[in-house]
Amino acid sequence: MTAEAGLPDMLRDLPTWTPDPVELADLDLLLSGAYAPLGGFLGAFDAAMVIAGGRLADGTPWPVPVTLGVPADLVGHERLVLQDPEGVPLAVLTVTESWQDPTSGATRLAGPVEALRAPAHGPFHRLRRRPDELEPVAGPLLAVATREPLHRKQLGQLRQVAEQLGAAVLVLPLLGGEHDEALVRALLAVRRELPEGARIVPLPLPPRPGTEPGGDRDVLLRSHVAAAYGATHLLAEQGVEGTAIPVVVPEPWGYDADVEVWRPVARIDPDHVQAELTPERLGELLDRGEPIPDWFTPPAVAAELAVARPPKHLRGLTVFFTGLSGSGKSTVARGLADALVERDGRNVTLLDGDVVRRLLSAGLTFSRADRDLNIRRIGYVAAEVTRHGGVAICAPIAPYAATRAEVRSMVEAVGDFLLVHVATPLAECERRDRKGLYAKARAGIIPEFTGVSDPYEVPDDAALTLDTTDLTADEAVDRVLSLLVEGGWVRPS
Repeated sequence: MTAEAGLPDMLRDLPTWTPDPVELADLDLLLSGAYAPLGGFLGAFDAAMVIAGGRLADGTPWPVPVTLGVPADLVGHERLVLQDPEGVPLAVLTVTESWQDPTSGATRLAGPVEALRAPAHGPFHRLRRRPDELEPVAGPLLAVATREPLHRKQLGQLRQVAEQLGAAVLVLPLLGGEHDEALVRALLAVRRELPEGARIVPLPLPPRPGTEPGGDRDVLLRSHVAAAYGATHLLAEQGVEGTAIPVVVPEPWGYDADVEVWRPVARIDPDHVQAELTPERLGELLDRGEPIPDWFTPPAVAAELAVARPPKHLRGLTVFFTGLSGSGKSTVARGLADALVERDGRNVTLLDGDVVRRLLSAGLTFSRADRDLNIRRIGYVAAEVTRHGGVAICAPIAPYAATRAEVRSMVEAVGDFLLVHVATPLAECERRDRKGLYAKARAGIIPEFTGVSDPYEVPDDAALTLDTTDLTADEAVDRVLSLLVEGGWVRPS
């Protein structure tokens, strides 16, 4: 594919490529200067040195490999236009090296990048700033780079450390998670409780595959980015050696139930320290729609938590049935859709395999590539239904584990996903064969037929397994409903 109109003439004939979300975030930070001293994507030797020892080949400390994966057919080009998912050109890569990742086998390109235009839209775009757009502050600048809201404990610790350092405060919400907008809104909601003059600058820094969130390399990367924004100190939960700027670990704080305030544990009578609300307990309260206690977090933050994680009975959900042709998937899926409409009043979308084939995927063949594309299309629609709080019920064959995993990933980025394996044996499916498909497959009329001439990969991640051989349709639907009730997605009748 070549670059689109709107580019300078010298660039219009260049090939284009859309990086994945982590690579797009890396590109943004490379172009803004937040990844200084990096000016482009790394080559094989630099990447290997970073992975092995946290340094570039010239000895410069750098914590994570910043690389660009491309299809093999893009190797050999001197320059490449990098674009966003909507096809908007963002930068030109001047290729200095093509190499193959020894671990994944992926093809990668290295070289410096030159900006064509800055991203022009997105939630809270008005808050985004390059490092050179922030006015420098006189004296220390304490940065907080976070993927989580600041609750009363963290706010108290932040104020204490800032006062001790005599520092201004820079809050860097790290975007790229499941609920970016709720995170920024929650931080804006407590702006008055931050030290005076604190600035909030969202950054595109999603969690990186292979890098533990909050682990050493994650903290190191946060320190480099914070330093690029002028920070002199980074507030973090653990100290790490080799950070670009000093890491300050706050002293332990607790909730003093006697005087009903958060303060340093050293100043609280041990008998008065109230147990902290664990992430697991917080999740349970949100799942059930129960109020988050005011002593734990400000009401405005609690409201944003509830938006990001609604009660299960109001949350978007995909129930994805998989199984052989004739296993009973469609029958159970239709029965479940009817039961939910009757019982719960939920907005339900049924994506039956045969119906999708006639409409959404008309024209696709039954080759493996087209079958995978069909499932991805179902997954995309299901994710959109889930994103908006509805229930998507899908009933394709979906024989391949990798493609089912893609759908799970798409949906779980915006809601909940349950896989139901309708494990009716092949012999029973073939006995039912109302459409004569198995007979045609046995006769060689239908090539690549799942269960006969093409494999079905049995799921190992199903929330429920059903064999409809000796179950009525109503009994099978009841078992799925029981799963939804027990999980909290449907209220008991």
